[in-house]
Amino acid sequence: RPFGRREEKALIFEVITIFPRMFDSPLAEGVVRKAIDRGLLTVGVHDLRDHADDPHRSTDDYPYGGGGGMVMTAEPIGRAVETLHNGDPRAKVIFLTPQGRPWTQEGARALAREDRVILLCGRYEGVDERVREIYVDEEISIGDYVLTGGELPALVVIDAVARMIPGVLGCAESAEEDSF
Repeated sequence: RPFGRREEKALIFEVITIFPRMFDSPLAEGVVRKAIDRGLLTVGVHDLRDHADDPHRSTDDYPYGGGGGMVMTAEPIGRAVETLHNGDPRAKVIFLTPQGRPWTQEGARALAREDRVILLCGRYEGVDERVREIYVDEEISIGDYVLTGGELPALVVIDAVARMIPGVLGCAESAEEDSF
């Protein structure tokens, strides 16, 4: 379900999640909505379960080698990433995880210069290690705490990056002068 219209100059976010409806309301309001309406930002939200190949649309399993909890399996994630990547060398894959590089304002500025970003929303105890090795370009953490999944961090990243896109804010200097 894409939010926004794709224009040549638009930054494209593709979000892979097992809870796509979590994005409906946040993407329909505020500065992010304005960026989408102006064609400066496109956000596609994709249900990972659509890439599962079993009748139950499973995306998780017990970790190989044991351990507590479940991990997201590599196969559906691989199919989703490959479908969205579609051979585009500009598409950067980011896994949202507590173990990632801390998210900063400078990170938002850098990501705003990208053309396409695929955000992988983790769940459970993480992902099959093959996902990190084969598909992920970067891992990002929005803080030193644990959430139930990567959907809220994805929204934080999208919101912070949207403010950095020229033409999104009413006053261009606001993005540079705002402090935290």
